[in-house]
Amino acid sequence: MKLDLALSVGDLTRALVDVPSVSGDEATLATAVEKALRAAGGDDGSGAGGAGGAGGAGGLEVLRDGDAVLARTNRGLPSRVLLAGHLDTVPVAANLPSRLDGTRLYGCGTSDMKAGVAVMLRLAAAAGAGAATQHDVTWVFYDNEEVAAERNGLRRITAGHRDWLQADLAILMEPTGGEIEAGCQGTVRVVATTRGRRAHSARSWLGDNAIHRAGELLTRLAAYQPRAVTLDGCTYREGLSAVRIDGGVAGNVIPDECRITVNFRFAPDRDVPAALDHVAQVLDGFELSVEDSARGALPGLSAPAAAAFIAATARTPAAKFGWTDVARFAELGIPALNYGPGDPNLAHTRDEYVELALIDEAERVLRSYLLS
Repeated sequence: MKLDLALSVGDLTRALVDVPSVSGDEATLATAVEKALRAAGGDDGSGAGGAGGAGGAGGLEVLRDGDAVLARTNRGLPSRVLLAGHLDTVPVAANLPSRLDGTRLYGCGTSDMKAGVAVMLRLAAAAGAGAATQHDVTWVFYDNEEVAAERNGLRRITAGHRDWLQADLAILMEPTGGEIEAGCQGTVRVVATTRGRRAHSARSWLGDNAIHRAGELLTRLAAYQPRAVTLDGCTYREGLSAVRIDGGVAGNVIPDECRITVNFRFAPDRDVPAALDHVAQVLDGFELSVEDSARGALPGLSAPAAAAFIAATARTPAAKFGWTDVARFAELGIPALNYGPGDPNLAHTRDEYVELALIDEAERVLRSYLLS
């Protein structure tokens, strides 16, 4: 297939949505994006406009890594801004092909996050055609964001092409409804295990019910008072919640084991060890094992490039609830923000849609910030 980057950003979004790209199956879309960027930047893959050859007023250096596609300008400007967006979606839920209903475009991936990808492509096309930029710009279109962290394309790029991720500011085009969401929460997931003794349920006094022993843990969680922390003017609300419970052997057996999965979403002023220490204090006396963890990201709003972007949007940043790949950039020492035209409340739903006006607005804001 061929992507036409001269389309309006709304029509380009629709073209992207109509190419299914469920995690692990992004190759068709990645190839179309690669070809469009090479054509826009004068890089046909022969190297004439490729690596090391994208200086001057126009031109893009383009790199393909698996099903991720990267492009950048190399104009020797004193600052660099990186735009990142993932190509993959969650599984299709009878919501393809896309459909237009008034001012809304419906379809899998409209909000999360092909509208953001369309904005990125339009800006890359303008830069590739020679539009002046206020910063050097890097675009990262990556794969496998919606699945396990070890498959995430950004992780692979960090390992193999770290130089491509150098920037003064990273803007992740996650759906934010056109608002700026700064940093992100961290997350840890632990499993608390209670143990007892099996017995026939007709003689329950001979056993020790492990599920009943979980009652105290659930009582503690129900009574837990979460912390609210304000950082750079953004208030992060923490939460400690039971999200799964497993126990029982059969309908006539007193269970000897019960497992409660507990998720702690914590403010980015804590690191993972501090978060785990806190969970251990709250659940003192219970057997705990760590299942998963990821550090959050501080807002980083004092960085000059971030402050300039906030001024360009004329919006007041808010805290990002949840974890996003801004945390990966924070680990690299790069200030990062979430900003995209999609609605986060519609992500992953059957009725996912994006407002066309928000896509237009995101393109306008980013053009004003990036292009002279």
